[in-house]
Amino acid sequence: MIALGVDVGGTFTDLILADLAKGTVTIHKTPSTPNNSAEGVIEGIRGICEIAGVTPDEIEAIFHGTTVGTNAMLVHDGAVTGMITNEGFRDILHIGRHQRPQHYSIMQDLPWQSRPLIRRRFRRTVAGRLDARGVELLPLDEAAVAAAARELGEAGVEAILIGFLFSYVNPAHERCAAEIVRSILPDVFVTTSAEVSPQFREFERFTTAAMSAFIGPKVRRYIGNLSDELRKLGVTGELRVMTSSGGLATPEMIAERPATTLLSGLVAGVRGGAWVGEHAGTDRLVTLDIGGTSADIGIIRDGRLAEADARSAKIADFPVMLPMIDIHTIGAGGGSIAYIDRGKAFRVGPQSAGADPGPAAYGRGGSLPTVTDANLVLGRLVADNFLGGRMSLDAEASARVIGELAGRLGRSPEETAEGALTVLNSNMANAIRSRTVQKGIDPRAFTLAGFGGAGPLHAAEVAAMLDMRDVLIPPHPGITSAVGLLTADLEYHALRTAFAVKGALDIARLQSLFDDMEEELGAIFERDKVPAERVRMLRQADLRYVGQGYELKIDVPDGALTEAALDAVWRAFHDRHREEYGHAFEASPIEIVTVKVRGLGMVDKLAEPPAYKVSGEPRQVGAGRCVFRVNDVLETFETPHIERTSLPVGRRFSGPAILLQTDTTTVVPPGWTYWADRHGNVRMTRDHKA
Repeated sequence: MIALGVDVGGTFTDLILADLAKGTVTIHKTPSTPNNSAEGVIEGIRGICEIAGVTPDEIEAIFHGTTVGTNAMLVHDGAVTGMITNEGFRDILHIGRHQRPQHYSIMQDLPWQSRPLIRRRFRRTVAGRLDARGVELLPLDEAAVAAAARELGEAGVEAILIGFLFSYVNPAHERCAAEIVRSILPDVFVTTSAEVSPQFREFERFTTAAMSAFIGPKVRRYIGNLSDELRKLGVTGELRVMTSSGGLATPEMIAERPATTLLSGLVAGVRGGAWVGEHAGTDRLVTLDIGGTSADIGIIRDGRLAEADARSAKIADFPVMLPMIDIHTIGAGGGSIAYIDRGKAFRVGPQSAGADPGPAAYGRGGSLPTVTDANLVLGRLVADNFLGGRMSLDAEASARVIGELAGRLGRSPEETAEGALTVLNSNMANAIRSRTVQKGIDPRAFTLAGFGGAGPLHAAEVAAMLDMRDVLIPPHPGITSAVGLLTADLEYHALRTAFAVKGALDIARLQSLFDDMEEELGAIFERDKVPAERVRMLRQADLRYVGQGYELKIDVPDGALTEAALDAVWRAFHDRHREEYGHAFEASPIEIVTVKVRGLGMVDKLAEPPAYKVSGEPRQVGAGRCVFRVNDVLETFETPHIERTSLPVGRRFSGPAILLQTDTTTVVPPGWTYWADRHGNVRMTRDHKA
């Protein structure tokens, strides 16, 4: 089977073509086309097929990571969206929870107020009401729904959200209203809050569903256009799209639930890092994916990707109630600009020079000092061997912009450049601390996996700031996200609100809820033509102590629910609570809030990385002056430039060194030992005295 992974980034579209039977892979990068991402994907497929010597019709499966929905949220460029809700609740999306994310700021920005997903003029209310048990108190005013639909259609809305109170218990009113709206406005994207996130907490539920409506038309058009272009190219293989939970979904499912793609591109990188780590013999990883503008951080514990909880899951600062991998993104990348702010503080990022004009080193007119320029001034990038020699960097331009900043700081150019990297690396180290130390996780027990175009440049120094001693750089760091796409399975989720308290719960009712969800997901997998023997159902539940405001997710055993099985769930909750908060209240009653089923449809995927069997001496292709801070003093080292693919398996070498390859440059600072393992990963270990 020939499978293709395609990850669309802001600057490049990365592709990996794998012959799963032979275990061979081909990689390719092509410029992205932001105005129409599908064009870059198609051009990339043509290119990689030519390199690999295959024809498009030989590709049997395409796994795709997209940032279409993510970017629409980040730049607030979605559809004109309307909403139909209960009388008296027109402003839930605006009021929120009266939370003040920045307690003492009088100028703080609340995105749901300053840049609403659905403007007030496009919100309509109708009569109809259910109580908290889902019992109808007031019939839905169907005539009012039809009138609201016509008004919104005349106003030019492109998408409509139907959101009613307590629809997570009984979605009947929402379903009825959606049918009416679709019959009147067949060309408008219509979704309901119960379809997107059938959970209690109406503000978060409505906001999550509003996101789905806001990005829905754009995501649906993109997936439709891409499917059409693939057919024109002759690709007959099935298209699968990465979701925020780390699994794959069909185009039909994405069209129905576009919000599931909000972290599509970012999650693929964490999956790729986890897969590389698994085969490198480590199941505890911090992934650091650094591009031109941002750095994405993920945590893998015992081989499992950390999941975002209800308190912290956000996109563009809007709360999200969907299954999501916990990824923390900060404005730190190769294009991050170094500057002196109005308070005379030296800062780096989050502002970025982007791809155009980009850093001064690119020679495209950039006039601001960036991280790339700092790396070049310090000798950590090789001007005549960038992108495998396909691009030359302008060392004079970098020296000029760094020199101008140094003059304003009263420092030498080397001190200024090294200071810029220290600030950037500190920002990333602090971001990692927020996902580890602040959650009771000791990062020193983890390996830092650095990838993306700039990850290998900074990984070792970021690790040193965290007192981490092990760093792993995948064979092709620039396409790790594309690799991650080829390691996932089809994955769908179902959930039901339970509100059952230990000691007074109905086991038969819980069993029925799980059975219903498994049947629901089974029907979806059947529609997707996944054989029953390749389907797995994993049960979970959100638990809390009675009176708490938020829940913890706990695994629930398969099979028939019994008192013994539930006792194991209670014990797991106490242990998880102790791990998360430092204590547990074992005498307090526990409440099951939500029950969930995660369905996996196993697909053919990458089994393991190709074997790496290089021996002999490493190939040195040059040397140059590199500046590093050692014992708080800047020192200059004559540093070898080594072709990464010539590193022999298992032989250890001492830094400093600059390892060159097409998609990135790896920096090995003084005090670090480096070698290549049997899968071609570069491993680095920090000396105890470093």
